[in-house]
Amino acid sequence: MRPNLKWKESVRERVYDLAFKPDGSQIIIAAGQRVLVCDAKDGTIIQPLKGHSGTVYCVAYAKDGKRFASGSADKSIIIWTSKLEGILRYTHNDAIQCVAYNPVTHQLASCSSGDFGLWSPEQKSVNKNKVSSRITCCGWTNDGQYLALGMMNGVVSIRNKNGEEKVKIERPGGSLSPIWSIAWNPSKDEHNDMLAVADWGQKLSFYKLSGKQIGKDRALNYDPCCISYFSKGEYIVMGGSDKQVSLYTKDGVRLGTIGEHKAWVWTCRVKPDSNYVVCGCQDGTIFCYQLSFTTVHGLYKDCYAYRDSMTDVIVQHLITEQKLRIKCRELVKKIAIYRNRLAIQLPEKINICELSSDDSSTMHYRISKKICKKFECNLLVVCSQHIILCQEKRLQCLSFDGVNEKEWVMESMIRYIKVIGGPPGKEGLLVGLKNGAILKIFVDNPFPITLLKLSTSVRCLDMSASRNKLAVVDEPNTLLVYDISTKELLFQEPNANSVAWNTQCEDMLCFSGNGYLNIKASNFPVHQQKMQGFIVGYNGSKIFCLHVYSMSAVEVPQSAPMYQYLEKKMFKEAYQIACLGVTDSDWRDLATEALEGLDFETAKKAFIRVRDLRYLELISSIEERKKRGENDSELFLADVCAFQGKFREAAKLYKRTGHEAKALSMYTDLRMFEYAKEFVGATDPKSSRMLITKQADWAKSSKEPRAAAEMYLSAGEHMKAIDIIGEHGWADMLIDIARKLDKAEREPLAKCALHFKRLKHHGYASETYSKMGDLKALVELHVETRHWEEAFSLAEKHPQFKNDVFVPYAQWLAENDRFEEAQKAFHKAGRQSEAVKVLEQLTHNAVVENRFNDAGYYYWMLSMQCLDIARESEEQSAEMLQKFDRFQHLAELYYVYRSIQRYTDEPFSSHMPETLFNICRFLLNNLTKDVPPGISKVNTLFALAKQSRKLGAYKLARYSYEKLQELHIPSRFLESIELGSLSIRSTPFHDSEDLIEDMMCYRCSTNNPLLNNQGSVCINCRQPFIYSASSYEVLPLVQFYLEEGISDEEALSLIDLEVPHTDEAEARGHNVDSGDLQALRIGDDLDYTEEDPFTAKMSFEQGGSTFVPVKVSRSVLRSMSRRDVLIKRWPKPLKWEYFRSLLPDVSITMCPSCFKMFHSEDYELLVLQHSCCPYCRRPIDEPN
Repeated sequence: MRPNLKWKESVRERVYDLAFKPDGSQIIIAAGQRVLVCDAKDGTIIQPLKGHSGTVYCVAYAKDGKRFASGSADKSIIIWTSKLEGILRYTHNDAIQCVAYNPVTHQLASCSSGDFGLWSPEQKSVNKNKVSSRITCCGWTNDGQYLALGMMNGVVSIRNKNGEEKVKIERPGGSLSPIWSIAWNPSKDEHNDMLAVADWGQKLSFYKLSGKQIGKDRALNYDPCCISYFSKGEYIVMGGSDKQVSLYTKDGVRLGTIGEHKAWVWTCRVKPDSNYVVCGCQDGTIFCYQLSFTTVHGLYKDCYAYRDSMTDVIVQHLITEQKLRIKCRELVKKIAIYRNRLAIQLPEKINICELSSDDSSTMHYRISKKICKKFECNLLVVCSQHIILCQEKRLQCLSFDGVNEKEWVMESMIRYIKVIGGPPGKEGLLVGLKNGAILKIFVDNPFPITLLKLSTSVRCLDMSASRNKLAVVDEPNTLLVYDISTKELLFQEPNANSVAWNTQCEDMLCFSGNGYLNIKASNFPVHQQKMQGFIVGYNGSKIFCLHVYSMSAVEVPQSAPMYQYLEKKMFKEAYQIACLGVTDSDWRDLATEALEGLDFETAKKAFIRVRDLRYLELISSIEERKKRGENDSELFLADVCAFQGKFREAAKLYKRTGHEAKALSMYTDLRMFEYAKEFVGATDPKSSRMLITKQADWAKSSKEPRAAAEMYLSAGEHMKAIDIIGEHGWADMLIDIARKLDKAEREPLAKCALHFKRLKHHGYASETYSKMGDLKALVELHVETRHWEEAFSLAEKHPQFKNDVFVPYAQWLAENDRFEEAQKAFHKAGRQSEAVKVLEQLTHNAVVENRFNDAGYYYWMLSMQCLDIARESEEQSAEMLQKFDRFQHLAELYYVYRSIQRYTDEPFSSHMPETLFNICRFLLNNLTKDVPPGISKVNTLFALAKQSRKLGAYKLARYSYEKLQELHIPSRFLESIELGSLSIRSTPFHDSEDLIEDMMCYRCSTNNPLLNNQGSVCINCRQPFIYSASSYEVLPLVQFYLEEGISDEEALSLIDLEVPHTDEAEARGHNVDSGDLQALRIGDDLDYTEEDPFTAKMSFEQGGSTFVPVKVSRSVLRSMSRRDVLIKRWPKPLKWEYFRSLLPDVSITMCPSCFKMFHSEDYELLVLQHSCCPYCRRPIDEPN
């Protein structure tokens, strides 16, 4: 801190107080009985204001600058405007001691010996409050909420805006320590209001608004008369009985004397927002000082230490921006930093601090040594084990214990000193003198070494990293660079005020001057950019610049010097510069230039920086080729040009080195086919074809498929062309190719056919396969496309494909739920096992789903299938015939059960009661053993019971109800059955005679019971009953068998012989032969008494417990009429079955497919309803 007296003015009257106008342009001074208005620039009196009759003790200016107030011993207050006009006067009962304006509300506090008043322009009267002691000083808080009053009795009273006391601070000395001056810290950074209190107990104290003291009392050794803060609150100015104006920190640490005077200093004030201090003395003199605060700092590499608030040291890491504050609580005079050492000079000692760890990033210093002596010096540097003090011409080297080890006396004033490194205890110092001498001093050597002698004074010095070059800035601001060993001046540059070598690059330095930063590399021209301040260090791409009081690290790209090296093809040097810090594009330029200059090592490092793998692969391949002995630079350069996109240059270089193939490959890879054709010329047809193929490859990959296909065709690459055309579905183009191709070219034709199949052009595919003669593929095509007609016609012409057609056809039918057709197709394909399997599954499903009609039909089909298998395979014949009988039996059971199921489950029945009655009896007669799945005995007995009651078969109804009681009855029938069981007891205990007569055996004329546990046979002769397949009445038919030796053909011819009594035959009836349908038509007017040989045969052989079949001889056969005989013509291995009608008046029809017998009227009605046989579903128009 250096004070500079700006002006001095004498008013010959004691100056008690002064105040600055808020804009700092004027000073209001209380001098004797006058109020003086002075110009703040030079102290000249603008106007004296007269209005008081007593000594003016105090003045204060409002914060808004519109008015000020003065208070006097005449007990009055005068309010003045900024135009220096008095506008208001009011009085107190005693002399006015102090006045203060509220900084926010502009309310005026005026204090006298016995009271204080609060006035504002809005008030008509002044609010006054009594006090117990004389008020000596007052001050408002920054927010204008509280007023502090300092009193003669040693008390500070803090009051609110209404004058009520809120806090009372009592000083320990009481009335022996009168409070003479107080001031609130105006800093906005402080979280709490801080009050500085100066008393005549010669103490300075600090308090919070709450009244709590901050820190300890500071001894002053004089009576303070005034205290004032700088505008930002960082410093305090005080004056008093010591006749001095002193500067203190905001914490009360004395920093130094601003000015010494001949009389007591009664008042001192700091000009708003400036470093000007004005003080008034008892002898009437007024002084104005300008304070200049010098920068105290030190730099080592990227660690910067500087003074803050005069008493603190801040150590800043310029790269990481880390900061560390070291509080010294005394004025810091000098700072030096070197490696892990930090030296701080205080007024009475020097502290040596050391980093607590080797890691500089931790930034934690501890005091390792203290040299407790007062030193006067201009410059201070620190080394590993020594402190160097510089005082004008003299250099002193002290150990950390304060021992003066060496001393050097120079021939001239020392202007610059710098530690340039070295081993601990042997560091070198670079010293510049005022007479132009530049010396090198080693700490352990008493003899300085003269490096250079300039003609003018040295301002700044620096030595290059390798200690080979020296940069000097002299008094006329010229930068001079010398070679230390030869003393030769390498170059010089004007307009420099500071210089620094780059610590990481030998040939690079920077200097500042005239608002510019200059960077110089080697002997190249200087690169300039705008920058304010002084250069103090240069590390890599960081330049450390000191501007006014702040140090900053400026990131400077090293692009300019790098390009200067590149222009000279100095690639390694350019790489070193780039390492200091350049942009990615600069790295790429360096890499490219080095590659073109065939400096592969530098290029590789640079491409690694920009992570360009493509070029790194190129360099790697070139290095490999070099290892293998290749050394053709032009060929390497050709590769580089090709990579850079300079294709024509690359082609020329390839041609020159005899590598035309590489040029051609390059052009084709890049799809530059026109250039390639131009390069090849029209001489080489093989190369031309290769080019067309490659061009087609490119067209394919670049989404131009039609062009690619045409090119492939012209190059003879049919397969590739077909692939492209097929992928894009151009069927017309594809069929043209297929038609043009020779049938011997099977592979491309097959490819065409495959694409046609995929594109669903089955006609084209068929045409292609036909051209190839590939019948198997053609069959597969028809099967795949479901063109069954074409497939069948092919199978007919070529039976070897029968399996390939019918098996898929059957599977397709099965997938489409056409199982019956599927079964037939399997059958046709000779896959009997699959056919049976399908039928078994169909039958099972029908039973599970209660489709008993279908179940009966499928069982009938199964039986016929078994018959086919038995006919084809002798080994399986016996098993299959057994199955045939079982399936025929099941078919009939399910067929009849369908009617019962419909009757019990559906609300209406289409059957007559007699039919249902017959069906139930037929089913129960045949259910003597196991009951097939799905058939319910309960349903059957329930239906029989109901129909029996209706028809008068009461005994049978009772029997049915009794049987039902033994079974598990579903809940839906329970009520009906219980009711029926009860009500049947009221009926007769016998069946209707008509019903019993209907059960007569046509062979032995025995009346059979309605239910027979022996089955559907006569209880007497055991002859099986033949039932109508519609009404299930017993038909008047008796089965007869042929005697041994009579074949079916012979029997048929014997029966077919004409009967001699033609007219009688015609009278009896006629046989209707409709196609293969056999029907007996007997005349109604029968009166024929001649004994029949067949009837004689029946009666002769009847009786006994075992069944005796009716066997007929040739003579009996001759006697039979064709009209009375029905024949079931079963296919082999089964035998034909013969039946003779005993009642010619009953018309019977037999289905030629399933051989079921019907009453002719019933059959015709059912065929009309269903258009087929109700049992086997044979259509009426289907040939047998």
